[in-house]
Amino acid sequence: MNKKMGTRWHLRQVMAARGLFQTSDLVPHLAERGVHLSREQVYRLVTQPPQRLNMDVFAALCDILDCGPQNLIEVVAEPKQVRKAVGDDTPETGIGDLRPIRARIRRPGTSEDA
Repeated sequence: MNKKMGTRWHLRQVMAARGLFQTSDLVPHLAERGVHLSREQVYRLVTQPPQRLNMDVFAALCDILDCGPQNLIEVVAEPKQVRKAVGDDTPETGIGDLRPIRARIRRPGTSEDA
């Protein structure tokens, strides 16, 4: 079974544990540490897991919230399921492996043997 690595983003939970309940509360704290983000950027950072994260922003968040990286990001392994038919031990084929089948045109009133 293949594993797919993923992450869980816990910034909102860590903020709540520290008494910061509004995303705009982070803006002045980040500015004190030389990180200038708009309210909209901070909102997205708190509410959605980031695909990429600047290390300066990450270090500032750890400093503001007095926590380590492991408190903000949790790495999880999710099992990747492969679909197989019952009793089928052959690997799955993609759509690129499919080939067209020649059609048979039969006229009404003729037999199949002709």
